[in-house]
This record gives sequence, C-alpha cells and structure tokens, in this order.
Amino acid sequence: MSTQSKSTSLVSKLPNVGTTIFTVMSKLATETGAINLSQGFPGFDCSPELVSLVEHYMRKGFNQYAPMTGVPALREALAQKTFTQYNVVYDPDTEITVTSGATEAIFAAITAVIRPNQTAGPDEVIVFEPAYDSYVPAIELNGGIPVFVTLTPPDYTIDWQVVREKITDRTRMILVNTPHNPTGHVWTADDMNQLADLVRDRDIWIVSDEVYEHILFDGRTHHSLMTHPVLQERTFIIGSFGKTFHITGWKIGYCLAPRELSAEFRKIHQYLTFSTVTPIQYALADYLKEPDHFRQLPDFYQRKRDLFLAGLAGSRFKIKPAEGSFFQTVSYADITDEPDYELAIRLTNEIGVASIPVSVFYNQKNDYKILRFCFAKDDAVLQEAAERLSKL
Repeated sequence: MSTQSKSTSLVSKLPNVGTTIFTVMSKLATETGAINLSQGFPGFDCSPELVSLVEHYMRKGFNQYAPMTGVPALREALAQKTFTQYNVVYDPDTEITVTSGATEAIFAAITAVIRPNQTAGPDEVIVFEPAYDSYVPAIELNGGIPVFVTLTPPDYTIDWQVVREKITDRTRMILVNTPHNPTGHVWTADDMNQLADLVRDRDIWIVSDEVYEHILFDGRTHHSLMTHPVLQERTFIIGSFGKTFHITGWKIGYCLAPRELSAEFRKIHQYLTFSTVTPIQYALADYLKEPDHFRQLPDFYQRKRDLFLAGLAGSRFKIKPAEGSFFQTVSYADITDEPDYELAIRLTNEIGVASIPVSVFYNQKNDYKILRFCFAKDDAVLQEAAERLSKL
C-alpha cells in the first residue's frame, strides 16, 4: 500500500528579508583576510576588571535564572546612573527592565504597542531612514506599517514639516535613534522640541534607540528623550551595555520607561528571553559604580575617529566627521559611479577593507554613493585601513 505525502509550503512572514549585510560583509572579510570595518563591534577587548567581576560571581554560584526584570542590584545601579547623568528618576522596581540585548528591547517595545487590523487599518510607525535593520522587520512582524522619512547626506538632518505631513490618525509610534547608526548624526535640543510639539496631543508612543549615548564628539551633548517631560512620559528608552563597555557579544541591554509602559513591555519580554545571563548582571552592577568607566568614552572614541580621518585626509573621499557613534560615513561620488554595494564588495576583495554600503539602510535602497566604516578598532588597524583606502 503506497501513501502519498502532501507537499507543504511555508509562507514567509518576512518575504523580503534575507541574510543581513553585516553577515555578508563579515563573512567576505573573513574569507579574503580583509580588515573588517563593516560590522559594528569593537576590535579590542573589554576591561579586565569587568571580566574578573563576572568570574567572581560565576564562582560564587550566581549561575541560575535571574529575575525576569533583571537582578535588583543592576536595576538600582541603572537608576542611580540615570539620575546622576540626566537628573531623571526611574523606579528600579517598576520602570527599568534588563534585556538580552538592545535589539530584543526594541522588538519588545514595538510589540507592546503596534497592532494589526485596527478599525481604521494597521498601526503606522514613523521610521527615519537610513535605519538600523531590525526596526522594519519588528514593525512588520507585529502587523504594523512602516512610514519612511528619508534623510539625506551630508547632514542627515530631519525636516520636521515632512514628519508632520507623514502623521495620520493611524500613526501609533515614532522610532528615534540618536546618536545615529549608520550616519553618526546627533539630535539637537530643537529636534526634541519639534518632536514634542508633534506628539503632545496625540496617542503616539516613541521608541528611542540611544545605545551610543556616551559616544559623542567635539563637545556635543546627548539629548536623551527622557529629559523632555512631554517625551519622557510616552517613550521607551533603549540602552546597551554592549556598546558602552565593548561587550557586544554578551548581549545585555535595557529599557527605561514609565510604569504603565514598562508593564506592557515586560509582558512581551517575559516570553522572548524571560531573563538575561545572571553573573554578568551582577558584574555590571558593580562596574557601574565607577562613572569614569563610561565618561571617558567620548575622548576615547574621538581619538580613534580623528586618527582614521587623518589617515584619509589625502584621499579623494568627501568626509563630514561623525558627530557621535563609532561609525564614519564617506562619500565616494568624486571617485566612481559604481553602486555602493558593488564598491563595498570590490574594496573588500581588491584592497582588503570591508565596509557597509549605506543604501542597505534605506527602504528603496537609495544610493547616495556613501560607505560606512566602523572605527572601533585598534589604532594600527585603522591606520592600515586608511592607507589602503587612500590609494583608491
């Protein structure tokens, strides 16, 4: 007796999503032996003191599940850091949640708010592009519709009149990222005031991706949305220990949000990762007691930015120094008409320097002839990469 099996076909929830550009370029860099300035991770180790603290808590037996919201010591340390840094109070018990990376926190915040098939149609989310690549998939997986506001080089400033025109009765969220990945642009106080005027009388929530909050240059100030009273009450502030302390592989992030928002956020978080690695949380709680561990970051990274830019000074690239983050964009419009994706591949293969084509951060793959380089690398690596690029 023969049986016939019925073929099945899984319908993708993200039909337009493939392997991320970060995976593609890092893999190519490994295969070719190229200097990898593409993916945004530091090329140097974290503090030995922090490693020792993790080992201490592991050996002390802090190796079982942490509380879903994060260990109390870390939430209290975050509350103290936030008050010291921004003079804003968050209750560590009800308004601070530790997550398994900032990307998880962003997903949980979007999921807590965005709904499909409302009476007037799916919820809409304003996205400033070029945008970090997790934003749009998170919106779409929750049945929402991304509405793009396109920012252009060299300044990537926001035209707030355009934002006003994009807002409809279905707009439920605005995604903010400052300092910005991939462009290095930093919001001003006026940007915050403009956003506050837009949302003041509307049911619009905000996710503010502030993972590069401590990496600013040339005396700039980080204008966290938590410092504006109109914005603070409706904003999920997303932070990352990975970016701050050079531990991206540990995947430790957090969300600061008012009690009502945090309650909904935690409902989602508990079914994503539930809790985050325990001994690392205790170690970070101790490490945060010394503010210099994060206050020295602007000078540390500005020196690397300036070193990289000095190496490119004799090149044909057009460069506007990054205002923040550990990314530098360069324009090659005066050098070649090649599409940025093709040039990024060619530079990896031919001169041995991997970058990210900025068009991948745009919904319509807008190609402004811009490449993004990560300068969170050892000095010798940056000097060698700049020397190779200057020969283009």
